[in-house]
Parts: sequence; structure tokens; C-alpha cells
Amino acid sequence: MKLAHHAAATGVVSVADETDVFDVIVIGAGPVGETVAARVVRGGLTAAVVEERLVGGECAYYACIPSKALLRPMELAAEVGRLPGVELRGPIDAAAVLARRDEAVSHLDDDGAVDWVEKLPATFIRGRGRLAGALRVEVTAPDGAVRPLRARHAVAVATGSDPAIPGVPGMLEARPWTNRDATAVRQVPKRLVVIGGGPVACEMSQALHSLGAHETTLLVRGDRLLTRTEPFAGELLAASFRKSGIDLRFGRSLSRVERPEPGGPVTVHTEDGSVVEADEILVGTGRRAAVGDLGLETAGLEPHGPLEVDASMRVTGVPGGWLYAVGDVNGLNLLTHMGKYQARVCGDVIAARAGGLPDDLPALRDIADGLGAPQVVFTDPQVGAAGLTEAQARARGFPVRTVEYDLGAVAGAYLQADGYTGRAKAVVDEDRRVLLGVTFAGPAVVDHLHAAAIAVTAEIPLDRLWHAVPAFPTVSEFWLHLLEEYGL
Repeated sequence: MKLAHHAAATGVVSVADETDVFDVIVIGAGPVGETVAARVVRGGLTAAVVEERLVGGECAYYACIPSKALLRPMELAAEVGRLPGVELRGPIDAAAVLARRDEAVSHLDDDGAVDWVEKLPATFIRGRGRLAGALRVEVTAPDGAVRPLRARHAVAVATGSDPAIPGVPGMLEARPWTNRDATAVRQVPKRLVVIGGGPVACEMSQALHSLGAHETTLLVRGDRLLTRTEPFAGELLAASFRKSGIDLRFGRSLSRVERPEPGGPVTVHTEDGSVVEADEILVGTGRRAAVGDLGLETAGLEPHGPLEVDASMRVTGVPGGWLYAVGDVNGLNLLTHMGKYQARVCGDVIAARAGGLPDDLPALRDIADGLGAPQVVFTDPQVGAAGLTEAQARARGFPVRTVEYDLGAVAGAYLQADGYTGRAKAVVDEDRRVLLGVTFAGPAVVDHLHAAAIAVTAEIPLDRLWHAVPAFPTVSEFWLHLLEEYGL
């Protein structure tokens, strides 16, 4: 490492300074980067995985895993509350929930994740990875030493995304919470104001409200929740929020935020003149691709994202085609499971190209992102969707017909809960008679999502889907009734 220290001191890295050469270098060790590495190793290549923060990424420590650990007790409490004789007696034990959350995120210790990477086997390198020209990466270690790496075949960028903070006067000075603070909460605030109406804002509003944020106010700029889903889903969720005591306010744009003392109360002013005071403010207004200081200019790219890719995850406009981008950083779909799907495509196509094998097989192209990704919002009620909404399908010019069904009318719904409330909607391509999208909202609807994803992605003809018989008495019978509504 003396040569690397010399390079850091002089700012010059020569070919003779190179200490490591790999077939593939992956920058970012979240679930997406881990999956790329696993696939290229499976394809017979060597790989280095570079990460400056926790191996396992945002999903494992600050998003998917901890948020669901916080939401599950709320979901169970709601479930038992809908059946006589098993109602929850007393509040949820917040301390016990937070302790289990800590276990779920391995107490923010990534030793096990590092061990998993090394057992692939791949070489793990701790530090900040930065592109340094064609097939070259420089890694700055925590002690400042620079380690030059070279790839024989490809570099894959899997750096994910960061929370986007709106440019409201006083917002940054107020040190707002993002998903990272909310999911890692140590002390639940009594008063919480949440900005946004998307999945993060909705999930964490309900989770923290159930754990002790008794005065939770949700400020939404638009006129409904979950604007990327069918309208009925947001309407059912809004009704649930209000029933639980969450103060939901639509059409509220922020004018300024004030927090005179660090850690003290925060005051949020909206453009209509209203004021909300709280102990903490949580921002859930979207994310942006994490490409800052990634060295994109050394690959001939503009230093901002997201990175544009083709269907094999190869970044467009890079001479030699050696750079790939997977997951949130390419902006196709900010969902962990879709990032891992892209990573499987990416890793396999890199291995195929490196080995001189056909690289245009169906499994070596991203098809699912164009059809519409499956997504779950783990609120109460849950919202599940696969494929396109009606609005999206019409915008793409499909000949659309829609059918809807009340989930509460299914026999299995009564057995699951008193007063079961939910709805399902199917979007049909009338010319081909296949599903373009399915959305449902209601208790425990996540269990139906994969069936919807299969039907949409495989483009199963409705006349064939009719013969997929749902079991009785389950809520999944809604599939039969949707098809009956269509006319089958």
C-alpha cells in the first residue's frame, strides 16, 4: 500500500501503481451491488465490491427492513382489532418494537454482510469508489489512502439514491428527518409533522403514530395520497389515516420552516397561512440518484444523474461500453426488488459478453421495468399493484377497459375480518385481452401481489387465466369475480 499512499500524496496514479485487477468492479454494496457481484462470480469472473458505508445498503439498515419491522406490529394490532374476542389490550410496546427493529438491522453492524460478499467469493474493499477513466476505479479508504483498481471487462455502478430535501426556506437549518432517521428512531416524538404523500411518508406516519407520535400531521402538496397508484387506493388509505387520528391535510405547500434551537420544537408554515408545531419534522418527498463525486466526467458523462442505460443495464454514451448502472442510480425504478432484478440481468450479461457467449437471450434484457413493477405499500390498508394504472395505460395509447370489485364482498373477507374493506381494479388491453395492470387495497393484500405480477408480466390471456381457480374460502376469489365482471 505504499504506492497507494504515494498516489494520494502526488495526485498521480500510473499503470505501475496499480495494485489490483479484477474482471468486474462493483461500486456500491447494497442488495443491488451484492447481486451483480454474485452473478458475475457465478458466471466465472472475479469481482471486487467497493463500499464506503454499511454493506447491505439503505434497504437493509434504513429502509425496507427496519420500516417493515416497525410496521408489522401496527398491522397485527389492526388485524386483531377487526376480530371480536382478540382485541389488543393496551398500547403497543414501543420499546420492544424498537429492540426487535435493532435485531432486524443487525444493530447496524455489517460484519455478516461483508462475510457474505467475501464468501461469494469476491474481494471487499472499504472506501469511497470513484471512476478514474475507462475501466478504472480509485478507492479512497477511511484513512485517506487511495487504492487504484482496474477492471478487465466492466465497472458496475450501484450507488443507489439519497433522500431529496425540498428547497423550502429554513428546511435544511431545521435538520429534518429522512427515512434514515425515522427508521432508526430511538425516541418516538409525541408530535410529528410529515411532509409528502408517497410510500415513505405514508408508511412512517402510520408506524410512528402507532408507536407514540400521537399528534401526527401529514402535509400533502397535492389532493391525494399515493399519486402513482389508482385513486381508490389513496382514498382508502386517507380514510384509515383519519380514523386512526392522523391529521391529514391536502393542498398544503410549505412557505418556511423554523427551528430556533437545535433539537427544539419545529414550526412549519404553509402558503395558506396555517402553522403546525411539532417535536420533529420528517420529509418523505422523493429521492435522487447518488452520483455526486462519482467521477462520471472521466467516462465522458455529465456529473449528474440518473444514469441512462439500455435494456442490458449498460450506460449509454460511454465509448467501449464498459460501464453499467443498476438500481436506483439509473432511475428506472426505485424499488429494491426491481434493482435486484436489474442486477441479475446486468451480472449475467457482463459474464456472457466477457465469455464471448450470446448476450441477447431473453433473460439478458430488462423487460419487467417496461411492463410495470410490482409494489407494496405496507400501510393499513395495504396497497399492492403490478403493471400499469389506467392513467398510465391510456397515456401509452393502449385500448383500455377496466373492471373493479369490492374485496369485502368475497366470502373469505368476512372470515378474515369484521367489516373488511378493500377494492381491486384490473386494467385490460382490449385488443390482446391481457392484463396491463392490477391494483388492490385492503388488509393483507400483499399475499396476492405475485399472482398479479405473473399474470401481467407473462401476459396470460384472460381466457386462460379464467382456468386458474382460486381456493375457497379465501380473499383470492376476487380474481374470479374480476373476470366475471369483465364478462368471462
